[in-house]
Amino acid sequence: METEHLKLIETEAEYERMLARIDELFDAKPDSEESKELQLLMLILNKYEEEHFAIEEPDPIEYIKIRMEELGLTQADLVPYMGNKGNVSKVLNRKRSLSLEMIRNLHKGLGFPLEILVADITPHSDKNAA
Repeated sequence: METEHLKLIETEAEYERMLARIDELFDAKPDSEESKELQLLMLILNKYEEEHFAIEEPDPIEYIKIRMEELGLTQADLVPYMGNKGNVSKVLNRKRSLSLEMIRNLHKGLGFPLEILVADITPHSDKNAA
């Protein structure tokens, strides 16, 4: 695939062909024509993947639960950031919203991204709920 013939990906078949070509060029020498082609293909591929395979961020409560698991935290570990055990339980069970103070504390204390903590909370989605 010559660089002057590059175009945006429009179909799944084009996407697959581009993946194969990227695989062929992956070990191209820096500053070579193949390396330049690889860089352009990666940009085109990235755009297609962002449009067709976008990954949605979890809502704030799901994010907190995921990070708790990843960091090995318990509900008790969140008390300093949320005020008390009752608040932690209510927030994680979607019975209470995160307050601005909680959001600030989780961001400053645990490095949780503000953009996720202030996002809209989706309705309760536990599959085990009756």
